Amino acid sequence: MIPPAKLAVLPRHQRLRKAEKILSRAELGLLSGSGGTDGVSFTVEERAYLGDVLGILADDPGFSAPERRVFDLARDDLEAGNGFRRGINGAKHILLAATGRYPADWDFLDPQGGIDGSKGRFFPGVMAYLEDIRSPFNVGAMFRSAESFGGEKLWLSPLCADPGHPRAKRSAMGCVEVLSWERLPGYPWPAAPESSGPLLPGPFFALETGGIPLGEFPFPRRGIMIVGSEELGVSPAALAAADASLGRVSIPTFGAKASLNAAVAFAIAMQKWAERLGNPVCKPLQGET
Repeated sequence: MIPPAKLAVLPRHQRLRKAEKILSRAELGLLSGSGGTDGVSFTVEERAYLGDVLGILADDPGFSAPERRVFDLARDDLEAGNGFRRGINGAKHILLAATGRYPADWDFLDPQGGIDGSKGRFFPGVMAYLEDIRSPFNVGAMFRSAESFGGEKLWLSPLCADPGHPRAKRSAMGCVEVLSWERLPGYPWPAAPESSGPLLPGPFFALETGGIPLGEFPFPRRGIMIVGSEELGVSPAALAAADASLGRVSIPTFGAKASLNAAVAFAIAMQKWAERLGNPVCKPLQGET
């Protein structure tokens, strides 16, 4: 470890980068248990060293008063022996921003680590078709939302981004490995009339504008939600299949933009679907008892 006296005299940009690495290692130590969940297992010397680093940052006039306060509070928690991950985390992110390295969602440390698929539960027949979702980040986020809200399976179009892409896997936080999924060969829509037959079990509904408001939509107990590409939405062929089946569901918006990120919209719709399935007033599909 670089001595605090040497750290203090480094050029500012270099000093901040090295300090960020020191704090990041300390936070990883907290999560791995080497420092204890509250840091109590750190030695006196380690705690003193981190305190010195935070003191150097707190004295840096290049930071705002609220930022210097974060450094001071983190140092106070170290000296008092309190749990201090929040302080270390806050200080680390101030340094990341100061050095121009803003994190993406997948850069955040996950205290839960991996995911045990045997502990989750899902609603049988609750599935979604991701049609030409181009962003690996969005695909990963959709896997995470589907798993979180009880989805059984995701179907992917031929042009959908690869769930195995590093960005997809990182934003999915382990959900690609535990959620069932399958890529279909049919294009533009696997259940189009000209195909040899439906490749998806149906029934279908599309998450698209111009449909029944989310709070009024009669979500099925079993079905496939179609989510279209970030740029073009659901394709005409898939919309025709949805309109001939269960229709469209829309999320009411009130701002000037009047649109949502595809992964965000999917998460909202999945949560509402799961909520309805857990409510006895959710009506079964025709023919179900």
